[in-house]
Amino acid sequence: MFVHAHPDDEALLTAGTMARAVAEGQRVVLVVATDGAEGLAATHIASHSLALAAHRQLELEESCRVLGVHRLVWLGYADSGLHGDATSDPEGPATLCATPVEESASALATVLTEESADILITYDPRGGYGHPDHIRVHDLAVLAAEIAGTPRVFEATVPRDLLVRAIRLVSKVYRFPPEFDATSFEGAFTASADITHRVDVRPYIAAKRAAMAAHASQATADDGDRTLAAFLRIPTPLFRRVFGTEYYVQRPPTSFHHTPSPVDI
Repeated sequence: MFVHAHPDDEALLTAGTMARAVAEGQRVVLVVATDGAEGLAATHIASHSLALAAHRQLELEESCRVLGVHRLVWLGYADSGLHGDATSDPEGPATLCATPVEESASALATVLTEESADILITYDPRGGYGHPDHIRVHDLAVLAAEIAGTPRVFEATVPRDLLVRAIRLVSKVYRFPPEFDATSFEGAFTASADITHRVDVRPYIAAKRAAMAAHASQATADDGDRTLAAFLRIPTPLFRRVFGTEYYVQRPPTSFHHTPSPVDI
């Protein structure tokens, strides 16, 4: 079971692992906590948050289709916004960050129990790059796994040092979109030394790319292309190299008395 904060997060961090697990005969369940209604999108799509939420739901369903996901579950919360301060529609669901973590964890634990899930994949404690909904999903997922007795929990992440070097190199030849803050990644994600598992998803790179492409509303805004669009323009051989490995940290109860060597899968 994979739990993500918004539609499109699954495509960027874990789509290759999801496609590989399906191909190898595993049941794959995706849980998405929020409706993504605060995501940036061009005016013709995001003229109203409810309209954007419906649009992003359709995109998420298409992503799940190309990945082969067996079940998609929405936990029922509204997007908390980039700073965690979005307000809820009085007639709609509460934002994730405004909901007690015990409540949202209980909702996820119910799905874990229904599925008898033996693995739960969530975010690292920083929520990757620090989005409040990502941090909250990490917290509720860890608690849900304890409630449901899910034996193994992994945190989807990216090697921070590798990412920072890559961004610096790319920035020499490519102008990132206005919302892209390269310096924000210097404290994001996970140090390479702390990565415990590396998953080779190169044979499934076409499915990962198709899942990313499914989230078209998040590729453009009124002032031009966003980061997702830049990723999708990367030539296939380089795309395969950049996105062909997905990275995880296994949480306790597995404990290490020394820095472990990453497991290549």
